[in-house]
Amino acid sequence: MADNTIETLENAGAIEEPRANDGQRVILDPASFSARAVFRIVVISLILIFVGGFVASVISSLTYLFFLLVLAIFFAYLLTPLVQLIRSPFKHRKLERFMPRSLAIFIAYLVVFTVLGVGIAYLAPRVTEQGREFGASLPGYAAAIRQSLNDMNRRFDRLRIPEEVQTRINDQVVVAGERITSGFGNFLISLIYYLPWLVIIPILSFFFLKDVNAIRLGILRMFPAGRWRMRAESVLEEVNSTLAAYTRAQLISCLLVGTVCTIGFYALGLKYALLLGILAGVFEFVPLLGPLTIGLIATTTAALGDDPRRAVWIAIFLIVFRIFHDYVSYPRIVRGGIHLPPVLIILSVIAGEQVAGIPGVFIAIPIVAIITVVYRHVLEHQGKTRLLSDLEPNDTETPA
Repeated sequence: MADNTIETLENAGAIEEPRANDGQRVILDPASFSARAVFRIVVISLILIFVGGFVASVISSLTYLFFLLVLAIFFAYLLTPLVQLIRSPFKHRKLERFMPRSLAIFIAYLVVFTVLGVGIAYLAPRVTEQGREFGASLPGYAAAIRQSLNDMNRRFDRLRIPEEVQTRINDQVVVAGERITSGFGNFLISLIYYLPWLVIIPILSFFFLKDVNAIRLGILRMFPAGRWRMRAESVLEEVNSTLAAYTRAQLISCLLVGTVCTIGFYALGLKYALLLGILAGVFEFVPLLGPLTIGLIATTTAALGDDPRRAVWIAIFLIVFRIFHDYVSYPRIVRGGIHLPPVLIILSVIAGEQVAGIPGVFIAIPIVAIITVVYRHVLEHQGKTRLLSDLEPNDTETPA
């Protein structure tokens, strides 16, 4: 009888294992809850790993496309106030049909590119000349660095510093110099690589500006009508105001930093003042890493010039201006825009650089700001839901 029972269980797919303590046989059914749970966890984990790897590969391959779209959106945010200014006289008189949005965008483009063309025509010859001189001076700077290393070695010999320590210090200095020069050269090469974007970005921005209402309505229609759509509209409005404030603050900050650095470099007698001042304004678009890079380039250029003591004054000027800008001028510029703790900004920039390189550094702060806005709205929505549920009368309770 027992043999027939065991045979029946074996035919049903049961697994029998001996128990060590009393010699009895226990039956483990693979269809039990524990086995199913483990199987589901393993399958779901494998699916998540596969999907995560696929999404990561897609994102990494589309990084520059995503960066292109982000720049186009930022350019659209920069032009939005000018488009509104052009249309405002017609809107107040209820004559919008004489100034459609497409025509206002075209006029805004005409004004912006005319101003940029005049500025480039005036500054391009001087910047090109200083850039050519700076490139021709790089071999001299390399020779000066080697001479400084030789002088340093002689001082180390007088101080009886071990040769291994001298070699390690010299290698680190050489590596740092190579990184600075190669990074500057790669930056110039990347500028040439991104030249077609000067045509693509305005075209994309034109369509973003023209179809902004259609895009907004399309996003809202993804949510069910009622409370969810109202909440989505509130999130979109806050995200829009946050990105607009951040974009315009970055533009004003770049213009301010470029102007002040150019004037300061000229006043301190730094060579290539115009070139380095414009680069300071451009690098301001890259949080943290941009100002640090231009500071290293400017102080190194001054230290290898005719008066090495000028590097100290350049460093003092940049540090004082950085403190004033970060804690006085920039908070007034951004105002109601992005308010993130400094630690979160640093971590965002590092994470953006690890994920997408320089484009990731550029877009890290806006993405984190959008995430904080959405997260805050989710918390507010949950809090209001709980509050309303507490205030609503319970159907099971009988009124007194």
